[in-house]
Parts: sequence; C-alpha cells; structure tokens
Amino acid sequence: MKRKRYCAALVTGALVLGAAATANAQLTCPGGTPNPTSARVAQRVFNDCPTSTLTVTNTYPALISISDQNLDCFGGANLHSWSFSTDGGATSAQFENCSSYKFCADVTISGNARAEGGLRLAPWWSPDVDGRFMINKTNGEIACFGGRLPFYSFTVNHGLTYTAGVTAHMEVFYRPHGLSAGAPATIEYRIALGAGPLYSSGQLAFDEGNVAEGAVHGNWGALYPHTSGGYFQLNPGDGNPVGAVATFANVCFDILQTTETVPSTWGRIKSIYR
Repeated sequence: MKRKRYCAALVTGALVLGAAATANAQLTCPGGTPNPTSARVAQRVFNDCPTSTLTVTNTYPALISISDQNLDCFGGANLHSWSFSTDGGATSAQFENCSSYKFCADVTISGNARAEGGLRLAPWWSPDVDGRFMINKTNGEIACFGGRLPFYSFTVNHGLTYTAGVTAHMEVFYRPHGLSAGAPATIEYRIALGAGPLYSSGQLAFDEGNVAEGAVHGNWGALYPHTSGGYFQLNPGDGNPVGAVATFANVCFDILQTTETVPSTWGRIKSIYR
C-alpha cells in the first residue's frame, strides 16, 4: 500500500508541475518586455500656466531635468512627465500585463513653488498622468496611488517625509506572477532619503481590472498597454512668479526573470507525503 501511495504521489506531483509549466507558458509576452534605450518627455500635459519658462534636459539615463519657472498664473497646475522609450524618445514604450521589470531614479525637487514628483507606472487610459509614486515638497508626504497602483503610504507606515532639496532614491518592481485571482501581479515600492536606509512596501497585489475589457487589456495586473517613467507637477503662485526644478538622475531599468509560478505549487506536492 505504501508503494502505491508513493507512485500516486509522483504522478500527482508531475501533473501539478505540468500545470505550473503550462501557466508559465501562458505568461510568455508576445513582444517580450521592452528594453528602453531612451526617454520621451511629455511637456505641459497640464498647462494651466502656459506663460511659464520651461527648460528640459534629457540625457537619459544619466539625467532628466525639468525646470518650470515664472509661474505667476492663478490656480491650476503644470504637469510634465517622462516615459521609457525604445525609439529615441519618439514614443513611449508600451509594457504588457505580463512584462516583468524594475526601474529606479535618484529624484530631487527644489524651488519655491508648491510641487510634487517621482516615479510613475501609468495605465493605458491615462499614460502621462496617473499611477504615481510621489514625493511632495510642500507637505512632505510620500505615497503611491492612482491608476492601477495599489495604494501605499511611506509617511503612514514608516514615518517618512520629504524635504525640498533632498535626493530620494526611488525604485519600482513590477512582477506578473500568474496574472490570476490566486496569483495576481504585484508591485513593490522602495525609497531611501539622502544617506538613509532603503524602505520597502513589500509586494502589494493588484486587484482585478475591468472584466469586460480583459480580452484586450488583461486582468490582475498593470494591464496592457501601460507606460513607466516619472513625473513633475507644480502649482502657480497666484500672481507671484514662483518656480521649481525636478531632476531624475542615474535612471535605471532592468528586466526581471519570469520564472515565478502559481503560489503554493511546491506546498501542494509536499502535502502529498504527509
């Protein structure tokens, strides 16, 4: 009897491994994960103070600098964003739901305007605006929100606040996993302020996307197509000519290995022998 149970366990284990391999095969991206070689800068996505003086320097990956000065308009905001690109900055790279990658930058915001900025992983319906990993020089808040991103606050969870002029090393990890309810994609945010330690949100799971749009855009992840990069938003001085500068230095991008399987696969095999 013990021999039969052992053989049955081997057969069952093989079936589970086969199912996991099939799941992994389904995660293969038709176009693969894009490997950026440049950055596209979208200027004045919001342009409520069109008379401001905007200066952009793009020497990706060494530096992307955005300076917006003389904002003396009333109300609203100016928004500038940048995205990874594979064609010299002509268009934004389009990432798939099953892409697997990490990106980072050393972000610094300075000046006398109310301003925020940071990294960005934006959904298909708002590619230059939403999905923000924010450092806010006005109130010090550090938080991740918008688009498809799971919310996380480094201010609430770790007591971190941002001060103007400090360089924040920021990282984002996107992992597709099984793209299912049992194994959704995850995102991990990491940040270090100045010479301080690196803090992590841990892997946070995406919820399910719009089921009606799943056949086109996918579910349980960042969806297709999404874009990644950074952003800088600032407010006019209501008659006073204020300004601010955001720099993104040492920009990095790495494709992660897509070898992860549905969670508990090995646990299921081990349970057979108990």
